[in-house]
Order: sequence, then C-alpha cells, then structure tokens
Amino acid sequence: MIPFRLRRETACMVMVDVQERLLPAISGAEEIRRNTVKLAAAAKVLSIPFVYTEQYPRGLGPTDGEILAALPDGVTSMEKNTFSCCDEAAFEELLQGTGRPVPVIFGIETHICVLATVLDLLEKGRKVVLASDACGSRDPLKAERALSATASAGAMVVPVESVIYHLMGRSGTPEFKELLPLFKE
Repeated sequence: MIPFRLRRETACMVMVDVQERLLPAISGAEEIRRNTVKLAAAAKVLSIPFVYTEQYPRGLGPTDGEILAALPDGVTSMEKNTFSCCDEAAFEELLQGTGRPVPVIFGIETHICVLATVLDLLEKGRKVVLASDACGSRDPLKAERALSATASAGAMVVPVESVIYHLMGRSGTPEFKELLPLFKE
C-alpha cells in the first residue's frame, strides 16, 4: 500500500448491501448497524457524500430501516446483481457523482461483495479505506480472512472510530463536539 491519510475533502462513504433480510444473518449484526449509523452521522455532520448499493432488493429486501433513517439527505443508491459493485456500469458514475476520489467502503458480506469491490477499486488505481467494524459476514472467520486479503492488496483497513477521527482532523471544532458522543458509549 502506498501510504496516505484519509481526509475529509477527498473521502466519500460507500455502503454495500446492508439489507433487511441479509443483516440479521450476519455475525455481529448489531455492531455493524451501530457502526454504520455512526458513519452516516459523520457523513451528515462533515458534509461527506454518501452512496449505497442494494444487492437484488426484490429478494434481499431494501436497506435496513434503522440505517435508512440515519442516512444524510441527498444520498444516492444503486441496485445491483453483480457481486463486485464495479461490475455494474452505473457504479463508476455513482462514485464520480460524489466528486471525491477515496471511497470508505463498508457493508456485507465482507468476503463476497465487499472484497470483490475493494479489489476492483484497487486494481483501478484508487486509494481505498475499509471500515472494518462496519463490515461482516455470516461466518466471522470468512470476514476476518477477507479483511486481511484487502489489507494485503493495499486497502487501508481501520475501525470506524479511526475513520471518523481522521475525517474530523482535529478536536475543539463544532463537528468534533457533535460527533464525540458517538464514542462515549
């Protein structure tokens, strides 16, 4: 990995397939939901573009309702049937529409859609951040191995707290004061 810092002005949030019929089967579903809501709150407060995908929503349902309610205004989404988001022609347009080159990826399942998407983005030359504790799979061992594979391939794999603090950049700001309660649980 070429070292880089995650910065507010270059980042966009990309949530992959956190859907109501799939999330309950995922190991650590409640933590993933909580951390995804934290990322949505950070995107809202820090004015970071947020996009999301839904894998075959007719079968897997829409995005989890609690997460949908937390999303910032103006989010855009895309339905897909491919495992890698990058295999859908509309995905590159979705990313370009954010105006930000560095995607912060999170979602489910880590070892399938998240892994394939991260690897494809890296192959295209993008810097990629993976919010590790907002990702999951039905089998936690598969998720762990996929996170390791993405790190080995060049993604920055860090917890949600690291993502948000790096995006804030400093303490003492109104944004810091608004987001600090997310980490005082």
